[in-house]
Amino acid sequence: MKTGSLLFSALVLPALVSSFVPFIDGGKGMPKLYDGWFNEQVAKQASAAVGRAISAGKKKIEVNFPPVPNVEEVRFGTPLNQKFGKAVLAKDLGIAGGYKPGSDLSRQLIAFSNVYWAKKIASAAGGLGGKVCVLTTEPVTFDQIKSRGPISRVGAVMSPEARKNGRDGETIVCINPGGEEKWDRIVSAHCSPSSPFVVLNNAFSTTYGLGNNRGYEEVYYVKRISKGWVYRSFPGPWEAYIEKPDGNVELLKSYKEKPELRDVATLVREESFKRYAINNDRWTPGFGERL
Repeated sequence: MKTGSLLFSALVLPALVSSFVPFIDGGKGMPKLYDGWFNEQVAKQASAAVGRAISAGKKKIEVNFPPVPNVEEVRFGTPLNQKFGKAVLAKDLGIAGGYKPGSDLSRQLIAFSNVYWAKKIASAAGGLGGKVCVLTTEPVTFDQIKSRGPISRVGAVMSPEARKNGRDGETIVCINPGGEEKWDRIVSAHCSPSSPFVVLNNAFSTTYGLGNNRGYEEVYYVKRISKGWVYRSFPGPWEAYIEKPDGNVELLKSYKEKPELRDVATLVREESFKRYAINNDRWTPGFGERL
């Protein structure tokens, strides 16, 4: 009986552990499209990357990924957008009134989504028992958010109230702060010199490139490019993925240093055409449509 139990353990436990590991930190590589937005894979990957970066001494951090699945169509409110608003945001943030047509949540889905992601990375950003302030430039009615989790304070970027209520040792998660030339000024206004400052999902770029040019470490980065994606999770390499007609992705190349966007885009686009010709268009019926 003991021999049988030991054999069972030897065969089954490794498989159980292997299947459990992705649930701890979200696993390695690109998150699943778009299940990772619903099952917390993205949240765990981003949180784990932020935690590793801060443990390594990084203070100025960038996190950037699509805040909602199928973000390109968010203005039209696709079924996937609506599902995310109803099944994830309304419940997790405790939005008064939930997700309804015409509600603030439905009209400002990206803004509320970014508060959700800030909430998810707040524990990793602030550490055990640390204070985390979430600041945003986006139109969010914070009074509607009844469940803020580890977030200790919220406010508008550069507002007098947010600046007045700043606390020593407080980690700042700053949502969509705008042009990179503003970032250091926002740090000076809101953040203690020794505290982490996390730029979350900045939607504005002054360069045709990946990440930023201000020395902020891109610790979690997921960017769609033509026919694929660019991915990075600290301290790992930058990775180029092709998105296949079935919606799955495949790693094409890893880079030790941040590559040029044009080089990655060319690599992925040419490989897609080589394999699938015109039959890898996610928008067009009969040619790989999947959105």
